[in-house]
Amino acid sequence: MLPTIEWQGDAVVMIDQRKLPGQEVWVRCTTGAEVARAIKTMVIRGAPAIGVAAAMGLALAMKRSSATGTAKFAAEFQKTCDLLAGTRPTAVNLFWAIDRMKQAFAASVQAGASVAELQVVLEREALAIEAEDVRQCRDLGAHGAALVPEGGRILTHCNAGALATAGYGTALGVVRAAADAGKQISVYADETRPFLQGARLTAWELVRDGIDTTVITDNMAATLMGQGLIDLVVVGADRIAANGDVANKVGTYGVAILARHHGLPFYVAAPTTTIDLATADGGRIPIEERPVREVTHVGSSRLTPEGVRIRNPAFDVTPGHLVTAIITEHGVCRPPYAGSLEAVMARAHTRRG
Repeated sequence: MLPTIEWQGDAVVMIDQRKLPGQEVWVRCTTGAEVARAIKTMVIRGAPAIGVAAAMGLALAMKRSSATGTAKFAAEFQKTCDLLAGTRPTAVNLFWAIDRMKQAFAASVQAGASVAELQVVLEREALAIEAEDVRQCRDLGAHGAALVPEGGRILTHCNAGALATAGYGTALGVVRAAADAGKQISVYADETRPFLQGARLTAWELVRDGIDTTVITDNMAATLMGQGLIDLVVVGADRIAANGDVANKVGTYGVAILARHHGLPFYVAAPTTTIDLATADGGRIPIEERPVREVTHVGSSRLTPEGVRIRNPAFDVTPGHLVTAIITEHGVCRPPYAGSLEAVMARAHTRRG
């Protein structure tokens, strides 16, 4: 299994996804601030992976703390939480992981833990979040594989693979599980402008796995659907609102409209940590605006004229009524989502409890 991020005790090590597929470069973060910078600059990306990185960044920062008293230690902990929370606004897994680390910290403080004991608690919690993410992706994949027909031709958008998680993947977890089940599947990977996560990352992962993969430009999807070359769409998510609206990489909304027009199932694969019942609908999900250079340049080559205005929203929101089903580690949710998402979250809380 491709290792996206690794805890090494004195450092958090992650593959630099900006360099792929040309170079496999590993970034070694030795402070919480370095982990925060890695998240913000897209060294690591993908909602579940960002959550794991934040948890490890907190554990690392506090392990390196020189505080001897719990009051100063707690102040440093809160400061690091705020730093990490400010890195990427859309992916709810980031805030879920930080909140979970806060809960573990608060419970241990209330129990009278020392600074040294708190450091151990935070490390254990971060590693537990990592292990759970891998397990969730494998369980999610198994549920999703049952929806993939024999010989299924799957369209993906962005990268929701091992690189976007602690391992195995969400949308690509479904692909991998279907392949592991012996189904002769193939994948069309949207290139996913402007950061090219599909062309660079999804294709790189699937080629490594020996899965038949074809990269297409984003504007080819409608033509392939119209030619009957695509059977279903499977994408990931960065946040799912209580009504089933889904925030994912920009361009997902358009793919969902195309799938509906052509009568194709449009599946969203995401762990329950991506479901945000506190957000009523997609209109309330904050959408991150990324640097304009991601649009104006590919590498060092400029594509646009000087002086032109640029928009670069990193995500869009797909209305729940365009989503055929949401695949989670606890089963498949179907409309009406207000009820099915609440039920699956109840199962998740029972399991974690």
